Amino acid sequence: VGGEQISSIGRGLCVLLGISLEDTQRELEHMVRKILNLRVFEDESGKHWSKSVMDKQYEVLCVSQFTLQCILKGNKPDYHMAMPTEQAESFYNNFLEQLRKAYKPELIKDGKFGAYMQVHIQNDGPVTIELESPAATVDPKQLTKLEKQQQRKEKTRTKVPSESSRERNAPRSKDDPSASSGAEGDVSSEREP
Repeated sequence: VGGEQISSIGRGLCVLLGISLEDTQRELEHMVRKILNLRVFEDESGKHWSKSVMDKQYEVLCVSQFTLQCILKGNKPDYHMAMPTEQAESFYNNFLEQLRKAYKPELIKDGKFGAYMQVHIQNDGPVTIELESPAATVDPKQLTKLEKQQQRKEKTRTKVPSESSRERNAPRSKDDPSASSGAEGDVSSEREP
């Protein structure tokens, strides 16, 4: 923050936390439990995906990241689903407090809420896992026009042509971009300005 290192960890988890308008204490408790018990580390014999951050006594670095609540409006990010700053700061501090109560307080680190930060993450693997709290039932009458448009776009993107609409005799080649999928990515993060 401002050219000064304010926090760091060794081995462990970097948690980028996006807080939604709809998040409650229930979601907070769920996320704390999941983060601390997620088996992403290897055991003593080298078996992958068998130990949690608590099992290994590793550290956790938390970063509040409102941009995870982004909804695209065309090519412009819209953050209206992110919890407002005042509420989010209280929620985030409560999240940190719950993590510290459930684990070792000295192993839970964080940045500076609301500050513009440079976050450097060295993924081991790399491994990035998206955790979502249990989906709440949404009343369609409460959805905004923008959210409805976003849902329609998502449904359109995920539809796969049925067998009857494909040419049955056309073989798919290796060069066909729809024959396989893959993605490469880079995770970088900045906190709220």
